[in-house]
Amino acid sequence: MTTQTCHSPVVVWGGGTGGVAAALQAARSDAKTLLLTPGRWLGGMVSTAGVCCPDGNELAPWQTGLWGAFLRALYQTEPEGLDQNWVSCFGYRPTTAERILQNWVQALPNLEWWANCQLLDVERSGSAVQAVLIERAGGVHRIGCDVVIDGSDRGELLPLVQAPFRLGWEAQELWGEPSAPQAHRLKTEAFFREQPVQSPTWVVMGQLHSDHPFADPASERELDAPPVLSEPFEQACAAFGVNRTISYGRLPGGLVMLNWPLHGNDWHRGLDRAFDPNPKVQQELMAEMQAHSLHFADELQRCSAGGLTRGEAFPHESGSPAPWLAAMPYWREGRRMVGLKTVIEQELLPQTTGQSIAALPFNDAGALDSIAVGNYANDHHYPGPDWPLAPKSCRWGGRWSGTPFCIPYPALVSADLENLLSADKAFSTSHMANGATRLQPLIFNVGQAAGAAAALSIRLQRPLAALPVRLLQELLIEEPTAPSGIVPLWDTPWHHPDWQHRQRACLDNPELLGGDGAWLGSDAHSGMAPPPQPQQDVWSGTLLPDGQGGYELELVSGRRWPLITLEPDLSSWLAHQERPKAVELLAVANPWGPWLRGISLQGSSGI
Repeated sequence: MTTQTCHSPVVVWGGGTGGVAAALQAARSDAKTLLLTPGRWLGGMVSTAGVCCPDGNELAPWQTGLWGAFLRALYQTEPEGLDQNWVSCFGYRPTTAERILQNWVQALPNLEWWANCQLLDVERSGSAVQAVLIERAGGVHRIGCDVVIDGSDRGELLPLVQAPFRLGWEAQELWGEPSAPQAHRLKTEAFFREQPVQSPTWVVMGQLHSDHPFADPASERELDAPPVLSEPFEQACAAFGVNRTISYGRLPGGLVMLNWPLHGNDWHRGLDRAFDPNPKVQQELMAEMQAHSLHFADELQRCSAGGLTRGEAFPHESGSPAPWLAAMPYWREGRRMVGLKTVIEQELLPQTTGQSIAALPFNDAGALDSIAVGNYANDHHYPGPDWPLAPKSCRWGGRWSGTPFCIPYPALVSADLENLLSADKAFSTSHMANGATRLQPLIFNVGQAAGAAAALSIRLQRPLAALPVRLLQELLIEEPTAPSGIVPLWDTPWHHPDWQHRQRACLDNPELLGGDGAWLGSDAHSGMAPPPQPQQDVWSGTLLPDGQGGYELELVSGRRWPLITLEPDLSSWLAHQERPKAVELLAVANPWGPWLRGISLQGSSGI
């Protein structure tokens, strides 16, 4: 078979969320880029894997970068809105996400996308990647590159290029992580051999039927008798009942994302096969995962008395095995590259109790190295009881949210290869930290930073490890279409008129960022209401604080709605209310929460 050769300055392997983000940003930064994906769809977690209820970075201060741009595109594209379920503040159809991503990719003349590629090999010479070899449409292609980016969910380039990586657990003795197991447990307990990575899920879609009470968010009906699901799902509905189990991942149009962690369709067996070089072994694992998820969906259909059936969400062109099965698994963890810096659990934890931020990452010269902000609480999926994790949550805006933390640029750069970056879950973290760093919103912005770094390396003709990080940070803050936050300012939302100024000022003077994440400059008041949002309406009633960080709005009818907000100004105002108070709010109703998502006080130009 003849090998065709070509060259692209930036080559991105993998259709993961971070891989697509990296390709987009590299091209937007004027680098000719080639994106190679194994399937026919883009986006990984956010579309192809069907995980359409994103976690993390839900608050307005963290809705920046490509994640924020994606979120606002969803608001404009989903006519029913995103307030659809109770696991997330956002729910959308996979086809909607895919259409947005493909439109973005196709709008860039210097970004080429090759789908349906099989990764054959990666050529290395000394400390540099020389080329990527793929098979596509029956032909073999050798693609030379200046910078290569692993944008896959499982770090698929790493073993081929012989780049050092980690897979599985690390002992507490290595880094002192409070939630990691001690070395003697790793050696003696079978659990750690049988569970090398977090459990993946093969998402299956259901469809709620509008003539059934379960499809009515006002209905509190449960079945007359507790549901009896068959093995291994006997306890799946024990905590919440069938109705709430189903509405957990509800999407527009009554679709239901079934990605249920409590005795549901997480897959725990034989996970070492996910990293076996034999494709047949991997296919066997994936067939078992699909069958398990379909069994779960069928059990819920039976126990919902006809309220739920399989839902058609994945068209044939997605590469899905069936319209109700995602086109790929939701891999929570894979190989993790050994980078110039490794993010560990302590670097994600709050410095104080309550509203706080994690310690900022400074380099040896005392400069801030951050290139992205995440805030997910930490969440590990294994069989059996929940793994005990160090707390990193606080009450904010009437709900629980996670402590914000920063990802340093050196965690994206291989410690072994001078032109290799990681843009998805395979960037350099510990196993314990991966539980908070693996989520879609943060990975969007990690990928964006990787793409910007690749383009900057080519423009300056400097190795990735020698890039001026401050210049990279400036490029991210000033990005014309998707400015990305790198400093965790709790009180400065993405739409704040001084957002760029404050981000930049904290780089020059980190003391302007308080330990509680507050801006300490003289211009602390925003004076500007959030932009209008689809589905917002005026809600009048009596605000009822519970004294413990929770709020309700009692309407004239007597109905009480839990009240939350993602906006810092409204959150701050709510925190100062100690007694019942008559209010008029701009808010969006989520009947499946159920809650009102408050935006601002009616008529306020800033609180």
